[in-house]
Amino acid sequence: YNLFKTRSSKSLEKQIPWLSKQNGDAPPPKFETDEELPAGRFFDALQGPELEVLKDSEDLLLPLDQKWPFLLRVPANVFGVSIGLSAQSLLWAEIHDASSLSYLKHVPKGVLFALWSIGVFVHTVLFSAYALKCVFYFEAVRREFHHPVRVNYFFAPWVAAMLLALSTPKDIAKRLHPWLLGVFMGPVFALEVKIYGQWLFGGERRLSKVANPTTHLALTGNFVGSLLSHVVGWKEFAIFLFAVGLAHYVVLFVTLYQRLPTNETLPKELHPVFFLFIAAPSIASEAWEMLAGSFDYPARLIHFVGLFLFISLIVRLNFFRGFRFSIAWWAYTFPVAAIAMTANRYGLVVSSWLTDAMTSFFIFLSVAIVACVLVLSILHAVLWGTLLPNDMAIAITTHKKKK
Repeated sequence: YNLFKTRSSKSLEKQIPWLSKQNGDAPPPKFETDEELPAGRFFDALQGPELEVLKDSEDLLLPLDQKWPFLLRVPANVFGVSIGLSAQSLLWAEIHDASSLSYLKHVPKGVLFALWSIGVFVHTVLFSAYALKCVFYFEAVRREFHHPVRVNYFFAPWVAAMLLALSTPKDIAKRLHPWLLGVFMGPVFALEVKIYGQWLFGGERRLSKVANPTTHLALTGNFVGSLLSHVVGWKEFAIFLFAVGLAHYVVLFVTLYQRLPTNETLPKELHPVFFLFIAAPSIASEAWEMLAGSFDYPARLIHFVGLFLFISLIVRLNFFRGFRFSIAWWAYTFPVAAIAMTANRYGLVVSSWLTDAMTSFFIFLSVAIVACVLVLSILHAVLWGTLLPNDMAIAITTHKKKK
């Protein structure tokens, strides 16, 4: 496993021999990770909706019959858990502040604090685990960053942090300081400059080739950042972030909708990550309401886009069967919570039995999905030990196996 260790830790082991003996690792194989893997190599070696399954014709750099070190088995998409729980916290915070549903108007503050605390705790644990992976196995992290799907999850921890900031109980902080925006939105903006530049200037990572449902995570940060920016008082920056997010969302939506022949990562079968189609328009609708000061016609138009996409997915529910449980199932949680938020906002301005029924449906669907996925995650982690299997996506060889 030395192959994926951070170079500084390798140097330290060379200087202090007993460290490598204590580590007990086998000598590194005759493969190098210094060479940057092109996007095409991931397409050649991996299959599945998230490019996570090794093809039969390929080899791995690490032994598949052994359980790899824990940090090597923590993938970037583990932050789907964080973003799902933080979105649930924000949903109930908004319901507590205002809701057209009389039976939900008096949500106890203890429930809000519990949801927020759970979100903060889980996010802190996962962020710390991945930070340790960056420290000790940076080569593995570098490979995930070059992965056409995993790279989008590098936005998720910062989006989750902003959602938690927005749902902070008033008893803890009555107002949010602008430095939170800099800390959480800064990394997102830096990633956008890097990733969006690759989309714009083409090459191996042009958008028409690497676009997939998880790419919505690379856009959602703009809308969540716009919400946070408005809350801390940076209204012009909020408009800027919304404009950037909306422009790139339109391009991404058209790219995915056309299913271009050049697109290699968009799966033919449906998968939990398809629900991420709903997230961006739902959060964008709420961001526009914050900017405009009311849930006006543009906000409703964007909300209806998300609603139509949800209906398009739900009528094909039968196609979502047959997938073995994995951490990717958390992709259900964030989008449904997001559309529940906008349904709640819509119900406040257009009050009727139909909007109340729709709001109730989305809220309880969101709660049910989070509860089910959370229970399954705990069972797979604690009882069966299968939540974090060996991550084949990071261990493919640099070059295709010679016949």
